[in-house]
Amino acid sequence: MKTAQVFDGHIKIKNVSDLKLDGRKGAIVKVLGCGLCGSDIIKVDHKSVPDGTVLGHEIVAEILEIDSETEFKAGDVIVTTHHIPCGKCTYCKNGNVSMCRHFKETNLLPGGFSEQVFLSEEHLQNVAYLKPENLSVTEASFYEPLSCCVRAVRRAKLLPESEVLVLGLGSIGILMAQTLNADGMKVLGCDLRPERVEALKNFGVDAVTSLPEGFRPNAVFLTAGADKTVEIAIKTVRDGGKIVVFSSTPNDFPYSNNEIYYRELTVLGSYSPDLCDMRQSLHLLRTGRVKVKGLSTVYALEDLEQAINDTKSAKIIKAFIKIAMS
Repeated sequence: MKTAQVFDGHIKIKNVSDLKLDGRKGAIVKVLGCGLCGSDIIKVDHKSVPDGTVLGHEIVAEILEIDSETEFKAGDVIVTTHHIPCGKCTYCKNGNVSMCRHFKETNLLPGGFSEQVFLSEEHLQNVAYLKPENLSVTEASFYEPLSCCVRAVRRAKLLPESEVLVLGLGSIGILMAQTLNADGMKVLGCDLRPERVEALKNFGVDAVTSLPEGFRPNAVFLTAGADKTVEIAIKTVRDGGKIVVFSSTPNDFPYSNNEIYYRELTVLGSYSPDLCDMRQSLHLLRTGRVKVKGLSTVYALEDLEQAINDTKSAKIIKAFIKIAMS
């Protein structure tokens, strides 16, 4: 089977042996496609994974071989994700599932940018679902990234009809704005690129390239990896408001201690989802309350590095790597 492996900050297509269950509980799946996540790009750019690593976790796949206590069967087309919280540790009990050590240790093998993947029984029981029939494979691949947004909105604990600003309208910003909108918030998206502003408007959420004078939202969601957005968020959010951080920044831009103290601001980080967020994500996609049609640009597995470069240069909003036909 073909795999896209990382070597010294570049992608190389390598042929390896097909996967077999070999007595393991779980399933071998044929990957139909996998979304390209910003975290994948960071790992390639920073050379932070060992050579030979197969990245990718936003997969839609068809079950080829299975030995499981679940009701899944060969031929089923499923969505799944890579990490699973244990539900028992101090992190899980305190709502910090992203920090759960078991969460970080569980993964798809070898990774989503591969023609085949092994899913453990634990994956099948906790994070895998049948692909809704009304969603295309490309649309269903948003299951995991949207669930991350669902958790961020849930963690913010905003009052109904709160005014919220989403800074940065890449794919995550567009998902976040729609999730907030579906949760009953008054949402405004902002991005310097007019085409991204128009993209969000096409999904039914207002957006601008510059903020209105005197606009003081109850919360600001940072979904752009730019140092400048931190300064804008602190300047814009109302006194006593919340800043939800959902992006890294190149220079690890510091927050102003005195601004946070004297204005009683809440700065909250949110990373990966809990199991309930994954269920809600699939519901939002299935019911059309969050729309993703046309958001992705499709690439072949052999063109993964080009997809990475096009995403970095903002030629596209989101890349979907098509790997096999269902």
